[in-house]
Amino acid sequence: MRLRALLETEALGLRLLGGEDELDRTVRGVMTTDLRDPSRYLTGGELVLTGLAWRRNSADSEPFVRILASAGVAGLAAGEAELGDIPDDLVSACRRNRLPLFAVNEDVAFATITEYVVRQVSGERAGDLAAVVDRHRRLMTSGPAGGGPDVVLDLLTTDLDLRAWVLSPTGRQIAGAGEPLAPGVCAALAAEHLAAVRTGRRGPHRISLQGMTYSLFPIRGAGRGPGGPGARDVRESVLSDWLLAVEADAGDWPAERLDLLQGVTQLIAVERDRRDAARTVRRRLAQEVLELVQTGAPPAEIAARLRVAAPVLLPGLGTAPHWQVVVARVDWDGGDIPGGPVAQSLLEEILVDPSVSGPEPSDRIAVAHAGDEAIALVPLPALPAEPGEEKGPDRALHADELLSAVREPLQAGLADDGRLTLGVSAAVHSAEGLRGALEEARHARRVAAARPGRVCAAGHHELASHVLLLPFVPDDVRRAFTARLLDPLRDYDRRHRAELIPTLEAFLDCDGSWTRCATRLHLHVNTLRYRVGRIEQLTGRDLSRLEDKLDFFLALRMS
Repeated sequence: MRLRALLETEALGLRLLGGEDELDRTVRGVMTTDLRDPSRYLTGGELVLTGLAWRRNSADSEPFVRILASAGVAGLAAGEAELGDIPDDLVSACRRNRLPLFAVNEDVAFATITEYVVRQVSGERAGDLAAVVDRHRRLMTSGPAGGGPDVVLDLLTTDLDLRAWVLSPTGRQIAGAGEPLAPGVCAALAAEHLAAVRTGRRGPHRISLQGMTYSLFPIRGAGRGPGGPGARDVRESVLSDWLLAVEADAGDWPAERLDLLQGVTQLIAVERDRRDAARTVRRRLAQEVLELVQTGAPPAEIAARLRVAAPVLLPGLGTAPHWQVVVARVDWDGGDIPGGPVAQSLLEEILVDPSVSGPEPSDRIAVAHAGDEAIALVPLPALPAEPGEEKGPDRALHADELLSAVREPLQAGLADDGRLTLGVSAAVHSAEGLRGALEEARHARRVAAARPGRVCAAGHHELASHVLLLPFVPDDVRRAFTARLLDPLRDYDRRHRAELIPTLEAFLDCDGSWTRCATRLHLHVNTLRYRVGRIEQLTGRDLSRLEDKLDFFLALRMS
């Protein structure tokens, strides 16, 4: 707003005492002070209100006014309640420094002026920003230019002094202006948002955390959310919608500012829909591989499809990666809501490292869905081995780690009528192992489903040997278990002719006796100890433990 507008508002009771030629200055804020030197609190463009308590004699006016002029304030308004008429020395100092000066009637409170200025400045900024947001929306809907959510959030910060972040339903930060939020804060904000949506509360939702108040606005794209086309129930979208978290209390915001934030969420939703459309290719690749695996296609055909998928999922990768399968299922009480699409969207988010911000990391996750299951094909880049090692570091996903950072928000979104169960296979190095990995992940998910709780996961390592003896365990799971234990030894024997498999069989037949086993194999005991040590190193097992001996025994019998 302009200084001139203050004189045109009779309710403010302002009289101009000097600075007629400077009334077109822009007012960007308001500050009340009686400090002799308030420069540290000034940023420029303020209307400064003062009761003149800083003034002891006429010599004080010039330094005070010079400080304000140097700071670039828009004008000075002095109250008449303390001294009556405004001193001439202050009027003269303002004229010399070309600083507009107003007298404030003693009947008018500074709070009245402050409220008026803040309301006007905020409204005009919001109007200007709304126009910018509208232009940005047209750019994003008409072509690739636009810059994404971060540009819009930067506008909120620079024009309205609002810090804001876009979060996924699991609490991962997708975009933000300024410093990122702490992971615990993100998880708590996402949980509050999901709980509010599940209970039907109208947004924006407000929450106080660590002394700060946040307002949460849902971001819903086309076809998602209550009332959207194709969305019959809030549970169909609650675990896939993004949210906008603003560091402010929106409870007393005027309608114009609320409308502006609603426009921002719609703009970000455009970007969300665009990314969902781009994800279609990866989903189709996953669906094609899944259909080949489930129909028993030849490994060569599956391997060819994987070679097509690898450059899309891991651009620039020189060699074919290892693969891992993750199966997730979302079940709602009553069973009247399809869980497959919900689980698909949710699994794509869960598989992203929660410490990585931005929307791009999920672009390398390929998730298909079959019925109520979501099935992810996760590429694992093969890392180079350290000197003296047979293989590189383990980069495989672990079931107990996948849900640790997202459990709080997911429990809030599932409420008391939903459940998420998740199973993780071991890593496989070729197309031949994918069918076994799929069945292994499915069986691990069944193990998780047998546990109490709304969010449960299980991994391949929990399919112990005694579980494999149960009659309902699929043959593919048994074969995957056997391959995971014995394939590293077979590969080593093939490359080095080390006879680790015969050594393992003899060692178990001799009940772990070093002397009897060495005699049977016609080896020195030290040579036997070297071979057993290599077996343990390649498999990560300990042949002094009864459980590991039993696993090897069953694997050899089932091979």
